[in-house]
Amino acid sequence: MSLKKTLTIAGSDTSGGSGIQADLKTFQEHGTYGMTALTCIVAMDPEAGWRHNIFPIDSAAVEAQLKCAFSTNLDAMKTGMLGSVEIVELGAKYIDKYQLKNVVVDPVMICKGEDEVLLPETVDAVRELLLSKAIITTPNLFEAGQLSQLGTLRTIDDMKNAAQKIYDLGTKNVVIKGGRALHHDKAVDLFYDGDSFVLLETEKLETSYNHGAGCTFAAAITANLANGEAIFDAVLHAKKFTTAAIAHGWKLNEFVGPVMHGAYNRFPDNISI
Repeated sequence: MSLKKTLTIAGSDTSGGSGIQADLKTFQEHGTYGMTALTCIVAMDPEAGWRHNIFPIDSAAVEAQLKCAFSTNLDAMKTGMLGSVEIVELGAKYIDKYQLKNVVVDPVMICKGEDEVLLPETVDAVRELLLSKAIITTPNLFEAGQLSQLGTLRTIDDMKNAAQKIYDLGTKNVVIKGGRALHHDKAVDLFYDGDSFVLLETEKLETSYNHGAGCTFAAAITANLANGEAIFDAVLHAKKFTTAAIAHGWKLNEFVGPVMHGAYNRFPDNISI
């Protein structure tokens, strides 16, 4: 027996809800063998209102991890929080060297509960070096506004304009996650393949227990691609998986409530899109 091999190049969330922890849980739920290249450690401070403290990993250590993981003949990979321009460059270098096609770029720029770009200098590097290597990129509204350089996105038309601009940067597909900031009565994601726009709509879930939803969505797409699904099917399946995870999110402490990564496979929810 052999499993499809999936890699996440991302940061570690000590609380366990997002980052590589979310990715590995999601990979496991999809029956793939998850590997990691750790870029930074994020530890929230309970004595400072759960403020995020970020501890970067040296780029030489990151490259050693990439060398190890890529040598296994990966089936798919995703990126998350990348700690520096140099790490973005390393990711691009290894994708090129091994000619990996199933590359999901989740352009993480902020932590949950924060409103400023964590690492502004990496945004241009992701835009210029990684998007052209991605089979799909999965920005939220804020990240899509940054990548497209359109600023704040509020409407479906804004999302479509941003998706076109991001597609023009070289990614083969785009899915923009609408989130709560979108002026719409449903939870909407927008998929674009360069030819047509498809709205993925579910009922909005009134919950604050959604920590790690974005990472989980991108990781689910990655695992689905590794398992041989076509790109749109991979996105649709990931949307259902993540919706179930949010629906069964739970309270970890007074600061954060993570999604439940195993919900899709454990509860018989009827999720329609």
